[in-house]
Amino acid sequence: MSGLAMDVAKMVEILPQDDQQFAYDFVKKLVIAWDPDFTKVTLLEAERIKRAEESGFICEEDINWDEVGTNAI
Repeated sequence: MSGLAMDVAKMVEILPQDDQQFAYDFVKKLVIAWDPDFTKVTLLEAERIKRAEESGFICEEDINWDEVGTNAI
């Protein structure tokens, strides 16, 4: 978690419970407005995805699922 996120969490912790809920709901609305279907990734996630894509893994489309578990080569 970034330092800024930690600072925000510490500030929210100071608030009364009702205001904590308001802050949570507000942040949730911001996140949903920014990424309504939760498909965007953070910089760290993007780097991990890039490394995985460059690692030589096999794409799902390249797998013949009908032959998985058989002795077919």
